[in-house]
This record gives sequence, structure tokens and C-alpha cells, in this order.
Amino acid sequence: MQGFAGLMWLLSMALILFSGFALFDAAIRREDGYRAVGKQTKPFWLIILAIAFVVNLIFPILSFLPAIGLVASIVYMVDVRPALRGLAGGGRNHRGSSSDGPYGPYNGGR
Repeated sequence: MQGFAGLMWLLSMALILFSGFALFDAAIRREDGYRAVGKQTKPFWLIILAIAFVVNLIFPILSFLPAIGLVASIVYMVDVRPALRGLAGGGRNHRGSSSDGPYGPYNGGR
């Protein structure tokens, strides 16, 4: 029985870390990026992911509420995050203007 309890504890910690990472990632993304990719707003995702994080902290893993929080975190990580990262300038280390193309800046044929 101790092995099962240890496994459940590890799964619970993994769930908490996963939902915490999703919440952190949603918090550092730009607000206008959510509108640009046609997803829900940033406050919406922050509230949903914060609730998922708190639920994962409070309730045991065998309850149905952490499963709902896991679904919300997975939807963010699989659908919203890649769309936000795909935006031009969506990365945190992007250096350049909005007219940059794949081979450098576009100068209008000059």
C-alpha cells in the first residue's frame, strides 16, 4: 500500500507542477497575443489556470476536480500556447521589427 501512496503522491506533484507551469506561462504572455490568435482573453486563462492550480493543491488526485483542472491545463498547453508562440514577435527573445521576414527585414523593394 505504501508503493501506491508514493505513486499517487508523485502523480499529484506532477499535476501541481504541470498546472503551475501552465499558469506561469499564461502570465508571461502578452495580452494582445490572445486576441490576435483568436483565443479567450488573458484574464480568462489566468483565472481558469489559477483555479486548476489551487484545486490540484487542495484536493486528492483521485477526486474528479483535479481531472478537470488537468483538462484545462492540457487545453492551454496544446492549443493556446503553441498559437501564442507562433505569433511574430511572440517569443520573449525576439529582436526585430514587425516587417522582418524569414530572410531579414523587408524594405519594400528598395
